Amino acid sequence: MRIWMMAGVTALMLASGTTGGVASAQTAVEGRVDRLEREMRAVQRKVFPGGAGMTVEPQITAPQTNVDPLGVPASSPITDLTARVSALESSVRSMTGQVEQDGYRLRQLEEGFAAYKKATDARIKLLEDRATAALVTSPAEPAVVDATGDTAPTTAPTRPAVRPTRPAATTPTPAATEPAADETAATIARPNTGDPAEDGYTYGYRLWQAKQYAAAEKELKAVADKYPKHRRASFAQNLLGRSYLDEGKPSLASLAFYDSYKKFPDGERAPDSLYYLAQSLVKLKKPAADVCKVYTELTEVYGDKLTSGMKADIAKGRAAQKCS
Repeated sequence: MRIWMMAGVTALMLASGTTGGVASAQTAVEGRVDRLEREMRAVQRKVFPGGAGMTVEPQITAPQTNVDPLGVPASSPITDLTARVSALESSVRSMTGQVEQDGYRLRQLEEGFAAYKKATDARIKLLEDRATAALVTSPAEPAVVDATGDTAPTTAPTRPAVRPTRPAATTPTPAATEPAADETAATIARPNTGDPAEDGYTYGYRLWQAKQYAAAEKELKAVADKYPKHRRASFAQNLLGRSYLDEGKPSLASLAFYDSYKKFPDGERAPDSLYYLAQSLVKLKKPAADVCKVYTELTEVYGDKLTSGMKADIAKGRAAQKCS
């Protein structure tokens, strides 16, 4: 016990004796304190071989006093600030990296969307160009004609159940041939009333009646394009679709009928165009739901303008497609 107390007193004396040196030589003081602590632990192991649990506290202890530490603190304020600044810099770098990644991903999305939009626009324009070219140069298509069909300026055609066939020559000869289409078209008189739109439609209608479909389509398209404000524009666009339908091109016919409804919704032939659009979709073997939508649009938009014959045809069409 005395040895331990002496060692403790010695340590205290040594510690108190080096107080002044701490302020001037921190490194030397820290080395000496470490050595004293090692020596104290060695003394305790000698006095109490059983461990620290058997250490006897002294009966007389010095009063506890708050002594301001002398010398330099464990870490200087500059060191603490440096550590904090380093932590902030690390956080800023991490945040900057995240922002850059987000910006890169956003640019990738924008570039992908722009490429998709450009490709889609190019495809749509290509389809529109092809459809326009087909309307000008392609032959037209067959269709069923109803009693509400286009009328000539003086006579109204009825809907034939089957396309009429050319009558056979009574005295055929091996060299007998049909007249060329251009020669047949040349025999059809072009009216001249002073109204170019009316005359063009009348001439196109006569060509259509003579089954000169290519010539009729050219004439009817010219009337619809040049005179969109004229009453006959709706007639011409609708008859253009019917000419395509009669030539066996329901795809072109559907485009012509849709344009008739879109461009001339208040025209006299707008209801007929919607009806024939449904017939074109049937020819194209489109889903019954699409055909039913056209019939529904026709009834909702032009219900009060439909004739009894048109209503009957719509009812038959809806029944055939099993529209609800």
